[in-house]
Amino acid sequence: MTTSRTAAEVLQTALELGFDLAGIAPLGPPPGAGRFRDWLRAGRHADMDWLAENEARILDPRLLLPGGRSLLVVGLGHSRTAVELPGGGRVARYAAGRDYHNVIGRRLRRLAGRLRARGLLGEWKKVVDAGPLLERSHAAQAGLGFESKAANLLAPGFGPWFFLGELLLDRELEPSAGPAAGSCGTCRACLSACPTGAIVAPGEVDARLCLSYHTIENRGTVPQELRPALGGWVFGCDVCSEVCPLGSEAPDLAERFGLHPAVAQGSLVGWLVQPPAELAQRLRGSPLQRTGRDGLARNAALVLGNHPSEAGRVALESALADPSPRVREAAFWSLAHAHRGDAGVGARLARALEAEPEERARGDMRVSLGR
Repeated sequence: MTTSRTAAEVLQTALELGFDLAGIAPLGPPPGAGRFRDWLRAGRHADMDWLAENEARILDPRLLLPGGRSLLVVGLGHSRTAVELPGGGRVARYAAGRDYHNVIGRRLRRLAGRLRARGLLGEWKKVVDAGPLLERSHAAQAGLGFESKAANLLAPGFGPWFFLGELLLDRELEPSAGPAAGSCGTCRACLSACPTGAIVAPGEVDARLCLSYHTIENRGTVPQELRPALGGWVFGCDVCSEVCPLGSEAPDLAERFGLHPAVAQGSLVGWLVQPPAELAQRLRGSPLQRTGRDGLARNAALVLGNHPSEAGRVALESALADPSPRVREAAFWSLAHAHRGDAGVGARLARALEAEPEERARGDMRVSLGR
């Protein structure tokens, strides 16, 4: 069987298993390798040190699968309407349902099994998001879409609203014709709309300014100057995707991943005050697990400062005694930011500052008070 016929059968099998998009790229350094190297050297990856530690494997995915020859890239749409928690607070749309790592990972394993049964595959390795791979660059090379000014991938019919997954294959397959036709042209909507100016140049995002980074990957302190820009974002940020004209016609695919109970029944106050073990149980099977309990509670505390309420104030005062210093300093900031004029709050903040045992948290609290 020729490599072109084999490639066509592999792609057809992927589509039969329910993937919306599929393409094949050579297994080697992607076109975006140089940009990624420059991005790391500029420190735009913040404290995501694993990116620098895995630089060699990211830049040459052949190191992930000795004997690998081709890369199958698949896409699965996840578009849905905006997601808001009961009582306020926003969650990125991709994270509202079941954990996509599990959904796509299982489907990729089934795909690999079917290809092996047909004699089209020997050794293989799957990657879903977290693996060391420049997946958007490979996906563009495979013809799934084109890279945008917001540094994501845009696909006809889906815009930015789809997940990517990959199978590294030990077969030499004819690459798909790519990248897909299209470009952002003169549109700069995402650059103009970003709340923190994190898109520092077309196609380049500085994680140190990005709300998605700070609400998901940052395990430490969210910088004081970025906290008001969080608005209602308690997990992720969809602003650059929401303003993209190519995403406006995407179909509603919410039923694919459902609405996780932690989102459907969750609340900012609940996430802040629930005991850690109870919250961890509620988050099982949700992408929101990524932040850990302390990260999600910290985010909830900050958003409560941007959207004050009486119930929020009570929860924030309780969180001044939270076991996590990151949660305590976030609660302190929100009380100082939104409730300093409320009766008794000033005195409560003074006592909390005096009692704070961690030096870094005390410094953050002093900044919150303007001292």
